[in-house]
Amino acid sequence: MSALPLAFLSPWLLLGLLALPALWLLLRLTPPKPRRVDFPPLRLLLEVAAKRETPVTTPWWLLLLRLGLAALIVLALAKPVWNPSAAAPAGSGPLLVVLDNGWAAAPDWDERVRSAEGAISAAGDAGRGVALVATAEAPRDVGLATADEARERLRVLQPEPYSADRRAHLPSIERFLAANQEAEAIWIADGLGAGEARPFAEALKTALGSRALTVRVDPTGSARGLAGADNTPAAMTVKALRAEAAGPETLRVRALDLRGRALGEADAAFGVGAREATASFEMPVELRNDVARLEIVGAGSAGAVQLLDRRSKRRAVGVVTGATADTAQPLLSPTYYVTRALKPFADVREARGQGASAAVESFIEQKLPVIMLADVGALTETARERLRGWIDAGGVLVRFAGPRLAGAPEDGLSPVRLRQGGRTLGGALAWETPQPLASFAADGPFAPLAVPGDVTVNRQVLAEPDADLPDRVWATLGDGTPLVTGARQNKGMTVLFHVTADTRWSNLPLSGAFVDMLRRVVDLAGSGPAPAEAAPAQGAAAAGQPAQPAPQGPRATLPPTRTLDGFGAFRNPPATAKPAPAEGRAFATFDNPPGLYGPVDAGVAINAMPANAALARLDLSGLDVGVSAVVVAEPTPVAPWLFTAAAIVAIVDGLIVFLLGGGAALLARRRPQAAALALIAATLALALSGQPGFAQQTAQAPAKAADAFDERFALEATLATRFAYVATGDFEVDRIAKAGLEGLTQSLAARTALEPGAPIAIDPAKDELAFFPLIYWPVTADAAQPSPEALARIDAYMKQGGTILFDTRDGFTAGGGGPEGAALKRLLEGLDVPALEPVPRDHVLTKAFYLLDEFPGRYADSPLWVETLPAADEREERPARAGDGVSPVLITGADLAGAWAIGADGQPLFPTSSDERQREIAYRVGVNIVMYTLTGNYKADQVHVPALLERLGQ
Repeated sequence: MSALPLAFLSPWLLLGLLALPALWLLLRLTPPKPRRVDFPPLRLLLEVAAKRETPVTTPWWLLLLRLGLAALIVLALAKPVWNPSAAAPAGSGPLLVVLDNGWAAAPDWDERVRSAEGAISAAGDAGRGVALVATAEAPRDVGLATADEARERLRVLQPEPYSADRRAHLPSIERFLAANQEAEAIWIADGLGAGEARPFAEALKTALGSRALTVRVDPTGSARGLAGADNTPAAMTVKALRAEAAGPETLRVRALDLRGRALGEADAAFGVGAREATASFEMPVELRNDVARLEIVGAGSAGAVQLLDRRSKRRAVGVVTGATADTAQPLLSPTYYVTRALKPFADVREARGQGASAAVESFIEQKLPVIMLADVGALTETARERLRGWIDAGGVLVRFAGPRLAGAPEDGLSPVRLRQGGRTLGGALAWETPQPLASFAADGPFAPLAVPGDVTVNRQVLAEPDADLPDRVWATLGDGTPLVTGARQNKGMTVLFHVTADTRWSNLPLSGAFVDMLRRVVDLAGSGPAPAEAAPAQGAAAAGQPAQPAPQGPRATLPPTRTLDGFGAFRNPPATAKPAPAEGRAFATFDNPPGLYGPVDAGVAINAMPANAALARLDLSGLDVGVSAVVVAEPTPVAPWLFTAAAIVAIVDGLIVFLLGGGAALLARRRPQAAALALIAATLALALSGQPGFAQQTAQAPAKAADAFDERFALEATLATRFAYVATGDFEVDRIAKAGLEGLTQSLAARTALEPGAPIAIDPAKDELAFFPLIYWPVTADAAQPSPEALARIDAYMKQGGTILFDTRDGFTAGGGGPEGAALKRLLEGLDVPALEPVPRDHVLTKAFYLLDEFPGRYADSPLWVETLPAADEREERPARAGDGVSPVLITGADLAGAWAIGADGQPLFPTSSDERQREIAYRVGVNIVMYTLTGNYKADQVHVPALLERLGQ
């Protein structure tokens, strides 16, 4: 029984209200109260005569009070609920609940679950069976279950990261409805027209016939999606989609790398009535190549995430030509066709005003991953040597034939040995006719491409036949001669097109296959200056994946590595996920959920929506269905409040009866007893009305105490900049660590603008580490490895910018092999520690505050180890770097705390291995370490100011 927004879970108990008239009559029979009359003895004689007495009735307002008390009890026993859950359609037959649980249902998943749970509960209260169908799951037979069983299954459902395949469930749904002629249905739809939503609704209504079909949809259209990410020459763009052609709206899109670090944000602004907007990330190409994930901030669905793989990276390609008429005759230049083919997916850098050798050396200095030589025959010895070293380091050299290459001597920069001179096909003096392109090697990068039928070759350079030639041929002509060859050379690769890059020797540059072939060749290179270690030639060439260890043919597949859940978060691949084609799929399915497949540096990404996706609202116009919003009810039981009110009314009634029965006079004579009675009544009233809150407060008291402790610790750690030391449990070691940090704190306050607070002892397994920029960890010989939880906290602290200074305090006298060194190895076993090296001469630590060339503590010969930095040229090559360049780990054996330690009188506690000059240097080391952890690598950037000013002047 329901009268919005109030419902009764036991409405039959409301029949007790019919007893109120009988209760009224019963209350009227209450005898009159005793009457006390003070009179003299003679007054008694005057009233000896018997008189007829009329009984005094109960006052009307007291009757109403007692009737109200009875009504409150009856109403409370009927279990009233305020704002009840959504009810199921009226009927007595089974209820079919169809729930869309694709990615579009994720943003308001909780509301949908509560809506379905309300319908199931209402059906259960009516004694009806329930059948639950989740449209994003694999099809299964639909069977009846109890409401409790349906609720249990509903609680374990989660949104899936792909679109629901509703039509696949129609056969089982139709069989269920045919077997249950009185069944009715509720479809809690995601509100999108994708997945053949309207045909599904029509088929569902046809199967129901005259029975009711209720469709619940989100009227606000909360689903938002991303599709069609494109790394253009100017910026990275992605389409933001919505289903409702509503008013203006702005979505924030965030770009993340593989580690989840934010690289940039951009806005996608929808115009009035627009269902598509574009977010543009104008970042350097180096940063855009690091983007692995684009997501709508706060959208919370797999459809609002776009994963990027190697195919979205823009490689920088240097193009060098041996021709001299590039500017005067651009259409006759080999670089014209190459640059036009490369521009959609690569940043092309042409050599202008330079010779071939100088251009090659310039591109090598720029750390380009791909260099293309169009008919370049001769290079200087220096250029050839540098080019060989660049290829060995991971570069990809692509050469095109031509007259100069055909007449040049062998230089070792081609994948195969070439015959001198070219081969002419066709013409008055030629025996052969022009040859078509015949096939692509099954294990080569061009294998997935269709062989174009309109490509003909009339001249080429021939390869000398040898045993390795068949393994290096990627494309062949009709007569079996090679058109494209390639070979692995250490980490890099050389590729040769046996025709020119222009139309003199073939019409290949005019075909679309030329663009696809160059794209796959460029994909063989890594996205940075030093491509990753690649597999052997045959397997590496497969599908453009240099890091794939196994050959990849047209049917090659890649296993799932990381997949998305329905909310857009990464998870381990589910057991139902199958390997995906090496070329990827257009969009996700049940077998291939969205995620990353294959190796991180050579895999493919599958997204929830294809690049050309568009969102549209579910259209149910003209169908005989009931459409309503997804009702989200927060039911509140009213019975406790009614029982409380009844208890209060009962107490008031008792007090009134007491007072009407002469209680006032009794209270006048017995005031102490009356006061105690009033106190008991007040206590009872408070207990009846406030017991739940009191119990809750009592239960939460320990938690509040714990929160208060954490808050005190947080305030103590953050109101001033403090350094922490790890408490080892060894009293002497902890005393020295504390005294050392106190000495360093005083030195910082005297020498710098920083005034740190007193150091704090911490336990990494219990205390929050993020409050401290630097943690000093003295390593003892008996130190045990931290628990997995503590290791996770320590690793998170280091990943988020914190620095830990490990000090073995042994001077590395045993070369790191002493008991303290062994203990340090145990501590670091479970941590993701970067590669370390002694502090280089040009490191920021050598100039963060003082200029230093050594890092002593109590011991003078112990090096300080920091994270290994890239080479100087690699650091200069990249315009932007993530983080501030601070090493998360510092390791020393110099016993820095022992050198810093001071007593209560301010005097050093321990001598150094040399003299007081060593202690002064130790203090300077501490100051530099603190400045380094607090300010990062800004001092390193200062050395580039002259170069930056010079470039700005240009």
